[in-house]
Amino acid sequence: MERKLTLILVVAFFGPAPPALAQSGTITPIEELGKALFFDNNLSTPPGQSCVACHGPTVGFTGPNSPINQGGSVYPGAVHTRFGNRKPPASAYAGASPVLYFNDEDEDEVWIGGMFWDGRATGWTLGDPLAEQALGPFLNSLEQNNPAAKLVCLRVSQSVYAVMFEEVWGSGSLDCRANLALTYERIGRSIAAYERSSEVNPFTSKYDFYLAGLTSLSDQEALGLELFNRPDKGNCAACHPSQPGPDGAPPPFTDFTYDNLGGPRNPANPFYAAPPKWNPEGAAWVDKGLGGFLKNQGYPSDVYERELGKQKVPTLRNVDLRPYDGFVKAYSHNGFFKSLEDIVHFYNTRDVEDWPPPEVPMNVNTDELGNLGLSPEEETAIVAFLKTLSDGFKLPE
Repeated sequence: MERKLTLILVVAFFGPAPPALAQSGTITPIEELGKALFFDNNLSTPPGQSCVACHGPTVGFTGPNSPINQGGSVYPGAVHTRFGNRKPPASAYAGASPVLYFNDEDEDEVWIGGMFWDGRATGWTLGDPLAEQALGPFLNSLEQNNPAAKLVCLRVSQSVYAVMFEEVWGSGSLDCRANLALTYERIGRSIAAYERSSEVNPFTSKYDFYLAGLTSLSDQEALGLELFNRPDKGNCAACHPSQPGPDGAPPPFTDFTYDNLGGPRNPANPFYAAPPKWNPEGAAWVDKGLGGFLKNQGYPSDVYERELGKQKVPTLRNVDLRPYDGFVKAYSHNGFFKSLEDIVHFYNTRDVEDWPPPEVPMNVNTDELGNLGLSPEEETAIVAFLKTLSDGFKLPE
C-alpha cells in the first residue's frame, strides 16, 4: 500500500529550499510574539504551566521529562493531579499539516491533515490546524485548565509582551471585551507562527546537510536509509517520506495521515485511574483515535469504524533528539515504547513474536509492518539512520 501526498504543502509552509542551511537564527515579530506566548507560564489556572512544559525544545518540542517518559508518558496539567490521555506530540515540523480532509482520489482512501493525535484540531474553523491546536490546551481542564478564553486574553493583556501584541496585530487588537473571539484567535495564530519559525524548524540535521551535499552518511547510516526507503524492506518511507519535495523542499518525514500500528496499551498511563468525571470508562478506556473523533462529530458508522484506533503519523524529525545520554524518550501515541530500538523491532516483528495484543484490534496496518524480515543488523542500521534526523548537527571544521 503506497500513500500519496502532494508535497506542495511543504513548499507553502517551509519555502523552496532547506532554511536550515542559511544560518540566520532570526525570527519575525509575530514569531517572537508567539514565542513569548509559548513560554508564558502565567497562561494557566493555576499559573505555572506553559506550552513548553509539554513541548520542550531540547527534545524536539515534545515531552521534556525523562521520568514521565519512562512511565506513563502522559503529562500532568496545571492541576497536577489531572492527566491527559496521550503523550505530547511534537509541535515542531507540524506546520505543513493541511486542513483535515478525506482523500478519495487515490486507491488508498485516507484522512489527511489536522492536528493532535486524533485530528480534532481540524482547521475547519480557522483554516489552520496548527493555530487551532495551539488554542486547545488553554481551555482543557486536564491541561492548562483556564475556565474561559477571556481569562487567557486578560493575562496576555497584563503581560510584559502586551505592547508587542499590538505592534504585531495593530493598535487596539488586544481587546478582551468587544472583540474577544478575534483576539483569542490571534493568540493561536501567533503561537502557530512561532511553531512554524526557523527556530522551531531549523532543518539542521545531519540528513539535511547530507541532502545539501555537505556531508556524507556512514556506511551504517546509508544502509539504514536504503532500508528505510525500500518497499521490500523497512518500507518506512511509505508514511514518512524522506526525499525532498518540489523545488527541493525538505522532507517532513510524515505524510500527515492516520494509522493503527497495532501497538499495545500503555498500562502505566495515568488516565486509566482518572476520576469518572474525566474518564468514566476507567481501566476499560480504549483510545479510539481518529475514529473516536469522527464518531463524536456525528459521522456514520461506515465512516468512523474504519478509522478506529488510527493515530496521526508523526514526523520522524528529532525522533532521537535528547539533552543528554540516558534521557528517556517515549514513542507511539501512548508512549508504550521507550527506545528507537524497541519500536523498530516492534515494526519488524509484531506479527511473529510475542508482543502484547493491540489496544484496538480492528484496522491494524498489516500491509506495511508486522513481519518485515529484517535482521538485527538491519534494524540497527535503520536506528542509526533515524539518529541522523536530530537538529543541531555541526560540520567538521
